[in-house]
Amino acid sequence: WKHGGIVGVFGYGGGVIGRYCDQPQMFPGVAHFHTIRVAQPAGMYYTTDFLKQLCDLWDMRGSGLTNMHGATGDIVLLGTTTPQLEEFYFELTHKMNNDLGGSGSNLRTPASCLGDSRCEWACYDAQELCYQMTQEYQDELHRPAFPYKFKFKFDGCPNGCVASIARSDMSFIGTWRDDIRIDQEAVAAYVGGEIQPNGGAHSGKDWGAFDIQKEVIDLCPTECMWMEDGKLQINRQCTRCMHCLNVMPRALRIGNDRGLSILVGAKAPILDGARMGSLLMPF
Repeated sequence: WKHGGIVGVFGYGGGVIGRYCDQPQMFPGVAHFHTIRVAQPAGMYYTTDFLKQLCDLWDMRGSGLTNMHGATGDIVLLGTTTPQLEEFYFELTHKMNNDLGGSGSNLRTPASCLGDSRCEWACYDAQELCYQMTQEYQDELHRPAFPYKFKFKFDGCPNGCVASIARSDMSFIGTWRDDIRIDQEAVAAYVGGEIQPNGGAHSGKDWGAFDIQKEVIDLCPTECMWMEDGKLQINRQCTRCMHCLNVMPRALRIGNDRGLSILVGAKAPILDGARMGSLLMPF
């Protein structure tokens, strides 16, 4: 198999991954089994009508096998023959108003989280930035001219639902510059057991009463939190790991001075896990 160069659609160098069986006489049904990458919308929002059209088209022009979504983010359609590529592409672009994603030594399809369309932690409009960057770099996306692939990923907050550091070369991560906002009454409600921690995700399990010292304060990586006179205090050593906000979402809120950090050069080695990229733009 190969990213581009063997087969493709007219005018594009990416989007189609050529796959051939090395024993076509023994396995004629998969002599060709090309993969097509279809660009996903920012935040991966779909209508059922779009998905039905796509599946019907792929049943006609391909194997019907799909992958929602690949590691790059695209809709991945697995298995078709060379004569079907242009037919599929015409239907996708002219009738469904969609486009192919990136493959090969080029910019891969940018991907974002749901951003502030649904998430209360979003610090910038991740979907809008993803869309604008996709539009700006269409030529780099479809006509490979790089020595290797390159990826943008957009996380709306440090929770990293898109895993931008592990999955991209240039990650955009939402953050804030001022203090975490604290609702002390809600903190007391968590401590008193009136509100379930973690949004109630662990309710029903016999783990005992919520212990803010053990479950939040002692787990802070910079030890920036403490209780004083029954009130929670957080100083400027906070590195926005998001743990305390995820455990007590009704008591703690992200700051109001919101933006994003841009990092480059991250990787995900097998033994050590994802390594943080170099911070290019702090805010």
